[in-house]
Amino acid sequence: MSLKRVITFAVALLASLGLVAASSLVVLTTYLHRATLSMQAAVQGIQAAQGLEVSLLNLHRLQGALRRGEAVTVNIIEEAERQLSVQLERTRRQAQSEEERELLTQVDNAFSLYLDIQGRALETDGQMRAELNLRLETTLAAINQLIALNIQEARVEQSRVDRWDRMADMAGLGVAVLLVLGVVVLLVWMRRAVFHPLLGISRAMRRFGSRGERTQAPIEGAEELRDMARTFNEMADSLQSQRQARLTFLAGVAHDLRNPLSALKMSAALVNSRGPVSEERLRKTMALVSRQVSRLDRMVGDLLDATRIEAGHFELKLEERDAGELATSVVELYRSSGAAHELRLLLPEGPLPLRCDATRMEQVLNNLVSNALKYSREGSVVEVEVRREGEEVWLSVKDQGIGISAEEQRHLFTPFQRTGSAREKAPGVGIGLSVARRIVEAHGGRIEVESSPGRGSTFRVRLPRAPSVPAAREARPGPFAPDPVFS
Repeated sequence: MSLKRVITFAVALLASLGLVAASSLVVLTTYLHRATLSMQAAVQGIQAAQGLEVSLLNLHRLQGALRRGEAVTVNIIEEAERQLSVQLERTRRQAQSEEERELLTQVDNAFSLYLDIQGRALETDGQMRAELNLRLETTLAAINQLIALNIQEARVEQSRVDRWDRMADMAGLGVAVLLVLGVVVLLVWMRRAVFHPLLGISRAMRRFGSRGERTQAPIEGAEELRDMARTFNEMADSLQSQRQARLTFLAGVAHDLRNPLSALKMSAALVNSRGPVSEERLRKTMALVSRQVSRLDRMVGDLLDATRIEAGHFELKLEERDAGELATSVVELYRSSGAAHELRLLLPEGPLPLRCDATRMEQVLNNLVSNALKYSREGSVVEVEVRREGEEVWLSVKDQGIGISAEEQRHLFTPFQRTGSAREKAPGVGIGLSVARRIVEAHGGRIEVESSPGRGSTFRVRLPRAPSVPAAREARPGPFAPDPVFS
């Protein structure tokens, strides 16, 4: 499972829960506000009805006192009637539902009848006062029904509020439980799929960094951590292989240096011997010393070039040169050295200009021609050809030597590695072709090989005719690692 997808899902879930909680809170507060307004209206309706009832009873009391001859002025009665009218109007304004309006109509009718009886009851007694009391009770009963209706509406609204409150409590509890469960599940998953694999990778890194031993990080957990572990394992294997290759290289260099050093030591012992040394013997000894010194110089030069390339300090000094002249100078050098091979040089009719570092390109051709001579039988033909192919200049070295198998070709340009047949045929440290390839690539070209065992080899350097690099360019090769033969 991908860590990115899990985190995205967790964030989306938390955001959804938060949105649901916020929406629920908005809906709940809106409903509670409306319920509060409704209950407030019901309470105000109850208060208005009760005020109406009190005003009616007060007016009835004052009217009775006036009939009995008590000290009640007309102004007091008119003020009581005015208060009754105010309370009645207030009660009308508080009516919200159709049922309240119907009850208010009944209250108005009963009150009108009461007032009608009240006006006549001032002049008569007996039966009219009984009728007045009956109308008063009817009016009060209608007012009490209005009060009861408002109380009922308030209770209904209260029950709804209570139900919504319980629902909100359950929803809040559910969201809290989901959050807690989500956090617990996420922590458990993170511990198993993130923290534990990270600790495994960390331990593998510490083992590899402190002791340099071959180690493998556990490939487990989230997809990104599995990729990280695989990348670390590949890096560790690559570094271990490079370390092993360097150890092998050091052993090979020590072995290859021992032979010329042994020869130099024997030559020095011969020259320093107390006995007489013939001129012929001395000449042969010095020739041997010269060959061994040249061999050591070439090995050390290849090692220095490899070191510069590895460090990224390998620079080219570009100039305009003829490819035919470069090839001619190299061929003439080996012809003058008395090589026991036939060197053929094939040149085009006209010059083929190249913008290159002449010294480095001669080094490449020297390496290819030297290898062709070393791995070919004496008397065989080594052919050096220069020709134009489209917008490229081809420098080819063809021999009739031992050849190279397809399996060996895959590691041909790998530094410090030499094929079995090459090790048996001639000594060396195995970096000449690697350095040659890096030089060619720094010129914007490539080097190819065509070969088969027992049928010789053809190495071909392909360089662009037009300038493809600036006047001073620093080569930027990668680390020494196996590369394909063809670009």
